[in-house]
Amino acid sequence: MASDPSQRPGPLAGVRALELGGIGPGPFAGMMLADMGADVIRVDRPGTTIGLSAGLHRGRRSLAMDLKHSRAVDVVRRIVEDCDVVLEGFRPGVAERLGLGPDDLLAANPRVVYGRMTGWGQSGPLARTAGHDINYISLTGALHAIGPKGADPVPPLNLVGDFGGGGMFLAYGVVCALLHSRLTGRGQVVDAAMVDGASALLAMQFGLLARGVWHDERGVNLLDGGAPFYRTYRCADGRHMAVGCIETDFYAEFLRILGLNDDPVFAWQMDKERWPEQHRRLEEMFAGRPRDEWAKLFEGSDACTTPVLSMLEASQHPHNQIRGTFRVGPSGTPEPMPAPRFNLTPTGAPESEPALGRDTYAVLTAAGLTDDDIDSLRAAGVIALG
Repeated sequence: MASDPSQRPGPLAGVRALELGGIGPGPFAGMMLADMGADVIRVDRPGTTIGLSAGLHRGRRSLAMDLKHSRAVDVVRRIVEDCDVVLEGFRPGVAERLGLGPDDLLAANPRVVYGRMTGWGQSGPLARTAGHDINYISLTGALHAIGPKGADPVPPLNLVGDFGGGGMFLAYGVVCALLHSRLTGRGQVVDAAMVDGASALLAMQFGLLARGVWHDERGVNLLDGGAPFYRTYRCADGRHMAVGCIETDFYAEFLRILGLNDDPVFAWQMDKERWPEQHRRLEEMFAGRPRDEWAKLFEGSDACTTPVLSMLEASQHPHNQIRGTFRVGPSGTPEPMPAPRFNLTPTGAPESEPALGRDTYAVLTAAGLTDDDIDSLRAAGVIALG
């Protein structure tokens, strides 16, 4: 870490956040803040492991502390006195039972932004029930909309609920509230629910549905694989090409490269009656060559047709390499770099995930605890030193 974590490069340099454990979308929000230069102190229970949040803990300082211990409450409140943001991802009511809810921490620091990450939100009949990404997006309409016509819905990894509708909306909400806090001196609670965020991501589809140009079923619409010019095609080697030539000019270029520009079957792009035959013809064509041959044929064109790369392949693509979209992580595998980019306040390369408890001593001494205090907490099992 930088010698002074409060001076890390990026547009959020000088912002300090306390992240109270959590998995998935909460750590993703913390990663986004840290990537932008915030000094994020993550609290983890001693003896825990990263687990499914692997790759999301980079750029933090690590404080190993058992929040269920009564003595931890006073320590957290002392740290929060010098924080701008608190991130919390427990089920509704858990933070309050620990003595670390919004009322408790806003009393310690009235300007702090208290960001809460849940699946269902802090209120509603499902608020206290368990769930995961797939459950949250199933109740928003998102999962129903993804998949081939006549086939089962396809889980889009956990990108839509956990990260797009969850962690990114939490980070966005926190920065909005932080701006308000800087202007007014008043902190507030940010209730980020994956069910809300995933629903917001569907704004365009709901808008099209209202206008009668989107059907509430899978695989029959412009952007869900229903259109022959917006879907993937299997190639001779079992790999795929992605076709997305929606606009007339791009569609014309696509047909030109394939030698189909004078074919009457493809003359009317938006004629849905012709789509089944167009699907069949294009499937046959793409199946005739391996993916990389097609990729070379379309490379540099405006046909909006590109190879479907694996994650490892993506890190090796020349465009991504020139932009520095990925870097080689400590394990030797690629990891994405911070995004977006800024011309006046560029971010630095993200720091690796810290060892659990690496920064316990530094964080506690900065909060005013003495060596005797720290030794006492350690002896009582409240903290662990890395």
